[in-house]
Amino acid sequence: MAKCSCCGKGVTFGIKVSHSHRRSNRTWNPNVKRVKAIVEGSPKYIYACTRCLRSGKVTRAV
Repeated sequence: MAKCSCCGKGVTFGIKVSHSHRRSNRTWNPNVKRVKAIVEGSPKYIYACTRCLRSGKVTRAV
């Protein structure tokens, strides 16, 4: 899975615990989108998480 190029958010690892308390590994993937954004004055495709898109940290290119 891709990582957010703005904030660096990536995959998080943890442990899934069932009702009977059996434990197994699991992952949480970030909600990352491939968007066309303005990077250093020119439009470029980057991976950005939806929180960065919503907060305005990424300026979208039309």
